[in-house]
Amino acid sequence: MPNFPLWPERASGVATQVDVLFLFALGITVFFSTLIFCTILYLGIKYRRRSPDAVGVALPAHSKATTVLEITWSVIPLLILTLMFVWGAKLYFAMARPPSNAVEFTVVGKQWMWKIQHPEGRREINELHVPVGTPIKLTMTSEDVIHSFFLPAFRVKTDVLPGRYSTLWFQADKTGSWHIFCSQYCGAEHSRMVGRIVVMEPHDYEAWLAGGKAEGTPAASGAELFAAKACNTCHRPDSSARAPFLEGLFGSQVTLLDGKTATADETYLRESILDPKAKIVDGYQPLMPTFKGQLTEEEILHLIEYVKTLKTAAPPPKSTSSSRPEASARPGAQGG
Repeated sequence: MPNFPLWPERASGVATQVDVLFLFALGITVFFSTLIFCTILYLGIKYRRRSPDAVGVALPAHSKATTVLEITWSVIPLLILTLMFVWGAKLYFAMARPPSNAVEFTVVGKQWMWKIQHPEGRREINELHVPVGTPIKLTMTSEDVIHSFFLPAFRVKTDVLPGRYSTLWFQADKTGSWHIFCSQYCGAEHSRMVGRIVVMEPHDYEAWLAGGKAEGTPAASGAELFAAKACNTCHRPDSSARAPFLEGLFGSQVTLLDGKTATADETYLRESILDPKAKIVDGYQPLMPTFKGQLTEEEILHLIEYVKTLKTAAPPPKSTSSSRPEASARPGAQGG
């Protein structure tokens, strides 16, 4: 029924799995709703009062047959609901965990547009070109209010929140153009916050990338910003560094001044840039100034992408100077 579709077209394997689970749940609901309705109708007709002076039917005494019936109508729904829960949980985890080979894009929501950047540096607004058959991971945040990135054809959606990062992934299995919607009311022009995903054959995608304006990768832009903001004067890979060692930092466990530990993920790095005194790394002093209001969300993402590229290396040796205590030998703020 092309002129009366019951649901959006499917453009990924996950979309098919979501629809099958939905139809199964809908079928179970319709079956039992019909069964209960017909049973009530039948009993209502059979045991209706046929005359004004009719008396009620005496209820049978409790019997073994009644116990079996009660167990049956309790166990069967339990088994069905357990099946739906396990099925749904398995599908949820598959949708929530991007594969290790996913290509990462960054998305910034802003009233009322989606600003998207490719790992090669190409930028788009309200459009996203991707190759078919390639897992795509989106790291998203908002510059203002809560948005929600919704791809009906892929049956995936996640809220995009200011001040934190959320992720979404999909893998298109057919070429074409598919809608992007904001499914969270975000202001007067909410209805205009739409876009499209263009899924292309790999060779067509490479040609499209090559035909665009040459732009630096997010990591390269982050490296330039790292130097421009003089971050490299404190975050140095030597013994005179006044801030934490960044090589190999991303994804590692960081020991804090209060004895707790934190995982150095995107959210941790963002907080370290905007609120460096929130988590002080053990052995350092809270000297780093905040960059809140000085960097856009895109610039913060670029800095984080740069930190991700810094590979593991041996940490600098501690200073052995006797003219100051150890805590002062490595002063600096906890930073990204």
